Amino acid sequence: MFVDEVTIRVKAGDGGNGCMAFRREKYVPKGGPSGGDGGRGGDIVLYASIHHNTLLHFRFNPEHTAQRGRHGEGSNRTGRHGDSIELPVPVGTVAWDAGTGEMLHDFTVEGDKFVIARGGRGGRGNQHFATSVNQAPTRHEPGSPGEERRIRLELKLLADVGLVGFPNAGKSTLISRISAARPKIADYPFTTLEPNLGVVHADDMKTFVVADIPGLIEGAHEGHGLGIRFLRHVERTRLLLHLVDVSEFSGRDPKHDFDVILAELASFSEELARKPMFVVATKMDAAQDRKRVESLQRKAKRQGLPFFRISAVTGDGLDQLVRAVAENVLTPGEAG
Repeated sequence: MFVDEVTIRVKAGDGGNGCMAFRREKYVPKGGPSGGDGGRGGDIVLYASIHHNTLLHFRFNPEHTAQRGRHGEGSNRTGRHGDSIELPVPVGTVAWDAGTGEMLHDFTVEGDKFVIARGGRGGRGNQHFATSVNQAPTRHEPGSPGEERRIRLELKLLADVGLVGFPNAGKSTLISRISAARPKIADYPFTTLEPNLGVVHADDMKTFVVADIPGLIEGAHEGHGLGIRFLRHVERTRLLLHLVDVSEFSGRDPKHDFDVILAELASFSEELARKPMFVVATKMDAAQDRKRVESLQRKAKRQGLPFFRISAVTGDGLDQLVRAVAENVLTPGEAG
């Protein structure tokens, strides 16, 4: 089960109270105050882990509370600090404050850690309040409460290339041919219900990662079809491959499909719509009317977008497309 957005509640540990005590030891006259400080409450820490690729583990465990600090004790003994809790999130997760909408941290590197809720400070014991005129103070401090907040976690997959297009445009077939990914492939819309990642091996031992997301339809930004919520998974990509079915079997106009997808990208994010893009005419093996392909090519040319013709079934054009993508997304000397 793929879960890419959850809301959790976290509560850091409260600080322990300071102690009020006086020394009562044999041969120690007028021992004075000896109340120890309270221990600090535990923190709630999120860290990026490559061993998790979904937020499913938070779905049925949405509340996390760290241990509170122990109270101070006599003989100037400080209370034990509360244990912190470390919670793993997939690399690519963004943490937001659910109340204010503020972005707290973006986990883009394995092992990255961020304290999402800080434990409370321990209170001071009465030993700290002794003065020359008050040598037997009874004042001591309570521990401060730990932070409590609601956090929205949003997973955005890390990939170099994102595949976008209508359902059944050939995205899943393409990623299955150029990588080891094995998404479900069938001849009906919305076969892909969750994002898939595939590692593509280009020339010279270089690799790049491709993300395949569920197809978009007209009105996706209004919630039609599967909507546009999966578009977050291609926000981090360097390049978009816009796949357009040019076969007659789709019953649609390739130019219209092209315009619809561009509009849906822009409705989600202007930044996403401005990303570098290759236009890929798919299912060339079933394209009988070449005018449909040529009109789409002219439209892509007018917008200054590179155009490719492929057939994922026969393999025609795949090598050329992979080489062009590798040259675009991999910097010199960058390898998998």
